[in-house]
Amino acid sequence: MFDLSTLNIRGLVMSIKWNEEELATLKEMAEMFTVKQIAFRLKRRGYYRTELAIACKLYALGYSTRPVLDNYSCSEIAKHLCLHPSTILYWVNQGWLKAKKRCVNCYQIKSRDLKQFFSNPPKPIRHRIAAIDPQVVKYLVG
Repeated sequence: MFDLSTLNIRGLVMSIKWNEEELATLKEMAEMFTVKQIAFRLKRRGYYRTELAIACKLYALGYSTRPVLDNYSCSEIAKHLCLHPSTILYWVNQGWLKAKKRCVNCYQIKSRDLKQFFSNPPKPIRHRIAAIDPQVVKYLVG
């Protein structure tokens, strides 16, 4: 989406100070809306920020640039669980984890399907799922 690592190197970010009201609004929306939706909502409240400025501020505040209730890719889930993406793909192909196909080997997994998978894992991998840090699971499923 946004390459935040190169922004400060190239000096592309202009710094316009965020006021307290703006920051409160941003924090309120951070986990529920996408960057584009936040920009739209801020504009309706009279604050004009670019999507890039919002993404940078979210990153600086420690928020993700995508909402919690969004879909996950196999690689995102694998990264958080410290597994190989092919493991998650295997779970999808086995029918253990419900997912929607986006392209050849790319799937979207809804948070609720992931929650269902963790709450009732298949018998062959129950021991493996039980070994996963509960905080990571809580982060993924909300």
